[in-house]
Amino acid sequence: MALYDQLPVYKASYDLLLELYLVSKNMERDYKFTLGENIKNESTALILLIYKANASFDKVALLTQAKEKVEVIRLLLRIYKDLKQLSAPQFVKVSDQLESVSKQINAWHASQNKLKNEQHLQGQSFKQPIV
Repeated sequence: MALYDQLPVYKASYDLLLELYLVSKNMERDYKFTLGENIKNESTALILLIYKANASFDKVALLTQAKEKVEVIRLLLRIYKDLKQLSAPQFVKVSDQLESVSKQINAWHASQNKLKNEQHLQGQSFKQPIV
């Protein structure tokens, strides 16, 4: 098991969280304490899921939750943009960071799902009765 803070996906999600803190500093007050807090909380939860998945034997469920967090963050970013709380360059930068995290989580999820399915199939072959 790799150290969680050495994982590329952890580093990318951490950078995303830092960027979200930076952009939320300049938000209008009405949005800073509602939308801004929500997106920072979701991003923090994403990092925690990455940590937990790395430490867990069964990673698939946690990575599924992480994929859901990515989609929630994507939705909140779109709201940021539509409310003109992000400039176009900021939106592009944060969206690119989020896309990088998303691709890494999806690839990790797919590999763990494949591994889990292979282990399940191997387990079934041992359970078949000998005739």
